[in-house]
Amino acid sequence: MLPSDPSLPNDSNPPRDRPATAGWARAGWPLLASELQMLFGRRRTWAMLLVLAAVPVLIAVVVRLSSGPGTPGRGPAFLDRVTQNGLFVGVTGLVVSIPLFLPLTISVVAGDTIAGEGSLGTLRYLLVAPAGRVRLLLVKYAAALAFCIAATLAVAVPGAVVGVLLFPVGPVTLLSGDTIGVGASVLRLLLVAAYVMVSLVGLAAVGLFISTLTDVPVGAMAATIVLTVVSAVLDALPQVTWLHPWLFSHYWFDFADLLRQPVSWSSFGANAWLQAGYIAVFGALAYGRFASKDVLS
Repeated sequence: MLPSDPSLPNDSNPPRDRPATAGWARAGWPLLASELQMLFGRRRTWAMLLVLAAVPVLIAVVVRLSSGPGTPGRGPAFLDRVTQNGLFVGVTGLVVSIPLFLPLTISVVAGDTIAGEGSLGTLRYLLVAPAGRVRLLLVKYAAALAFCIAATLAVAVPGAVVGVLLFPVGPVTLLSGDTIGVGASVLRLLLVAAYVMVSLVGLAAVGLFISTLTDVPVGAMAATIVLTVVSAVLDALPQVTWLHPWLFSHYWFDFADLLRQPVSWSSFGANAWLQAGYIAVFGALAYGRFASKDVLS
């Protein structure tokens, strides 16, 4: 038997000048760019973003056309502060969007990640080397995270802009009674938006896992939405208080600590750790299911 030529790449003599990261550079980043282009090139994606952007705009227009400022304790949180400072429109829009609109859009995108490709029959082609199943899962989840960021900004940014146009803008009085300038107020709004983004990443991981269980994207979307509703309902029941800290929606409304002086990071940290746990658990479940899934038959 003739010895193999060490200069030729084969199983026994892999090329040494190609590190493992080269595989990701060749397939991962172009695949992610293609995924993002496909996601944000859909009319459905932009329709959802426009609906989200319409929420704070509608709030601002209704408050502006009303006869007087909102009554404290009536309506969404921070609504009574909108007429005092337009920057609160963005915060109020996030408060209104967190229970339904944001989870709904995230569920649609996350539920379509794998199931959508399966229903179209394109999943087998995406798994051709050097893509691989792990890399594809990471790319799909990264695209879902990108939408989480876009969806949150679609509420916060138009809310702040329309608030500046329709209401006075000046120093903001925080929940602690302290007053900060406009620049610091914008930073607080961005912190609240970041808190909301972090709150949604666990839901995206749940949707990714459910998407690996079926080839029917509508079913995956619906199941993710149902789990969101179940989590919110359980979080409102005092009979299962022991379960509340483990629900991915438990800390969704605890960003009020970011509107105090000094800023309290305890709720942000607890929320981040909880969402990281959901990413780890449901990411592992998604990999376990997707690694053994037959996509060639």
